[in-house]
Amino acid sequence: MSRFRPLALLPILGMRILGMLAANPVFAGVRHTYKRVDNRNWTACLAVAFLFALIGCTPIKVKLGMKVYLDKTPIASIAASLPKGPGVAPGEKSPLVVVVTEPDGKVLQTEGAGKGKVLWKDLTVTATVVTASQKGVVSLRHDPRISEGKLGHVTITVPSHPDLRAELDIPVRYDYGFVSNFSGSSGSSGMSGSDGSSGSSGSSGSTDPNNPSAGGDGSNGGNGSDGQDGGPGLDAPPVQVRMTLKSGSHPLLEVAVSAAGHRKLYLIDPQGGSLTVRADGGPGGSGGRGGRGGSGGSGGMGTPSGNSGSNGSDGRNGFDGSPGKGGSITVTYDPQAKPFLAAIHLSNRGGPAPVFKEEPVAPLW
Repeated sequence: MSRFRPLALLPILGMRILGMLAANPVFAGVRHTYKRVDNRNWTACLAVAFLFALIGCTPIKVKLGMKVYLDKTPIASIAASLPKGPGVAPGEKSPLVVVVTEPDGKVLQTEGAGKGKVLWKDLTVTATVVTASQKGVVSLRHDPRISEGKLGHVTITVPSHPDLRAELDIPVRYDYGFVSNFSGSSGSSGMSGSDGSSGSSGSSGSTDPNNPSAGGDGSNGGNGSDGQDGGPGLDAPPVQVRMTLKSGSHPLLEVAVSAAGHRKLYLIDPQGGSLTVRADGGPGGSGGRGGRGGSGGSGGMGTPSGNSGSNGSDGRNGFDGSPGKGGSITVTYDPQAKPFLAAIHLSNRGGPAPVFKEEPVAPLW
């Protein structure tokens, strides 16, 4: 069996694209180029062709079979799925894939996560509880109170085929690795030093044996300036974590994380879910690069020739800024939630050891 070589198709593909462009009055200027294509360099021709293909010209992609228009495609059925799992967690996103089946059994998938030929603009997606973007990405708001006890749902219709629709329930997931980050910001980077100026060349003398004169010396190159030091990383704020158990047939953890005037709520399934709380000190900014020394000027020609100037010294690289301090973390948990403390992970590099307090914690909402 011969080996398939995609690159061998580039000239053919390039000619097809140029042919379609030449036939389109919008690209009148390309028509003239196309008539002389045999006399032009293949690389230049392909560059023009793929420039138009890469800017996302849908009609060209349809002509090449890379995309399809559903209003010109017979459809027998339509279905939808979430390839990354059956549900979505609060604050998270998940791509939607729609599968279209033609009467002859041929299957087409949507672009994007489906890596297919069906254009999302040919579909209409309506959603409840969750939201869906025009590119088929399903998302759920971060606040668990909005979606608790509810079931997300999307309906996909095809305007050009009004008799077809796909329905998909989207459960709300809590067995997810949530992250609550209150770490300090990075320090500012130091500015690089400026390069030294080059020395000027020496003046020319004479090499005439009857009237010799020395060439002038080249001047020295200027020194590069030092790079600036990076700024210090910012300190993380103190963080308070409160946790209680939401009882039921499948217990869940209610968690509130508060810091710097902000409060974030989480609902976590301890069987597979977790929450990582970060209050790390911000990393220091990187130091600026020292400027390069200028090159010395060359000596002028003559008898004897002038001396070349010395190169300037390179500037010192700036030092990285110091990291910020980690914020203190205090975890207050209800006694009933104690068996599930392993679902909470803490990180506060550069800060004091986290503190755990056991005391009654009322429902957080």
